[in-house]
Amino acid sequence: MNRSSLRTYNSIKLIYLFVAKVFPIVKRELNEWRQKAREAPDARLCQQALESIRWKAFHCQGGSIYALYPGVPREATIRFIVAYQTMSDYLDNLVDSLEVQDEKAFAQLHLAMQEALNPEADLSDYYLYYPYREDGGYLKNLVQTCQESLRNLPSYQTVQGEAIKLAELYASLQTYKHLAVSEREGKMVDWITTHLAADSEITIWEFAAASGSTLGIFCLFSVAHDPKLALKQVETISQTYFPWICGLHILLDYFIDLREDRETNQLNFVAYYENPEIVFKRLQLFVENSLKQAERLEYAKFHQVVVQGLLAMYLSDEKSMNGEIRSIVKRLIEKCGIGVKLLYWVCRQLRKRKII
Repeated sequence: MNRSSLRTYNSIKLIYLFVAKVFPIVKRELNEWRQKAREAPDARLCQQALESIRWKAFHCQGGSIYALYPGVPREATIRFIVAYQTMSDYLDNLVDSLEVQDEKAFAQLHLAMQEALNPEADLSDYYLYYPYREDGGYLKNLVQTCQESLRNLPSYQTVQGEAIKLAELYASLQTYKHLAVSEREGKMVDWITTHLAADSEITIWEFAAASGSTLGIFCLFSVAHDPKLALKQVETISQTYFPWICGLHILLDYFIDLREDRETNQLNFVAYYENPEIVFKRLQLFVENSLKQAERLEYAKFHQVVVQGLLAMYLSDEKSMNGEIRSIVKRLIEKCGIGVKLLYWVCRQLRKRKII
């Protein structure tokens, strides 16, 4: 999508382009990573890589909305987003699915998330403290693909600092969140309190949620295509995405997983709210602030459609129909207006056709 056409597009047109033009490229990129994953000599790593693609492909689909940001090359942007998100999902499986609870190993693995955003970085031994390591070069290939994507971005140096900050927060979250039940909460509280001001508008667990989103990184990658990008614009983007848009993203993810996480004893940030009314009020606060902060950005309408799309995507999931949260879902859709209602209906139709 070119810059001049953004003035005339609407949310439905964006979703059409998203499904018709972006999804096929995402599918092709994932197929290539799937083939590389199959080549991993260690059967456990091979399985985790393949399962992360099989069950979390929608993360790559959703993140690739930034391939429609004005002025970006579509295929190159999708290549970066799919590689970075696939790496994120793979690492999530490694720290969550193989009965390993080693803080040192988790931190070392997640150096990949940070080094992938530094095109000059030498690659670390990511599996140094992890019990399995023979992945056939899969993780390093993901990192190198991301690094290569950054080298020709006109304004990457302008966004790099903020992008790496977000990656460091993500890495810390994933390191502490997957420790043993007896220590994970205390470790997370100690980590977050070093970052969160005493008078912050958000809670500890909302900060944790915001740390778990890759959307801010994808947005910074997209805007770095602008050779005239100013540092002030980058700061405004960072303040808009963290904590508001990133926080909304992950809070919605945890919101629809409330029952499932309770049954499996998984940490869920929405579960820290005292009652359903507080859940609704806090989610609504994140919606309102996301939309309001987005008004300050160039191509504000694009970012606002991203926010509306997050609501439509998550609230249209079948898990949102369970009795525990269904009433909150209905109130959120009603409160968010006609744009979200329309996108919600579109997402429901896409889900019925198994497109998302």
